[in-house]
Amino acid sequence: MAQSISWQPKVHRPARVFKRAGTPCRRVPGRPAVCSATQDLTGLQKAAIPIGAASNVIMLISEYTLKTTGKGLPEGPGGIFGALEGVSYLVVLGIIGWSVSTKLKTGQGLPSGPGGALGAVEGLSYLSILGAVAVFGLTFLERGSLPGPLG
Repeated sequence: MAQSISWQPKVHRPARVFKRAGTPCRRVPGRPAVCSATQDLTGLQKAAIPIGAASNVIMLISEYTLKTTGKGLPEGPGGIFGALEGVSYLVVLGIIGWSVSTKLKTGQGLPSGPGGALGAVEGLSYLSILGAVAVFGLTFLERGSLPGPLG
């Protein structure tokens, strides 16, 4: 009677999977944990999606208006459009500062959020700032100054 020898191939085991704040994350030795895009967002992160998206749209419209007319957005009733324009620039700068800070601390940008919305707002913010630098530079070269309190 022959004995059967059981041989099983060596199976590669994936990196240890753990949970952080109810979210499956993958730990790679020597790097921060990488969590899926479905991770829970804080209230600030959830609020940053619509506020950041609206601010980017207002900022891009402002840049287009500055390039085509040489002036920023009109003041509007009670100065509301001008105020929204200024706040939008500050919000976009805040998102970029938050993104850079997160990148320096964790090695990753902001979490992508549901459907990649927060990641999209982050990317659009960088594009908006790049557009602002280009439009401000071109306006300064063409006119010698920027409109408003700077010119």
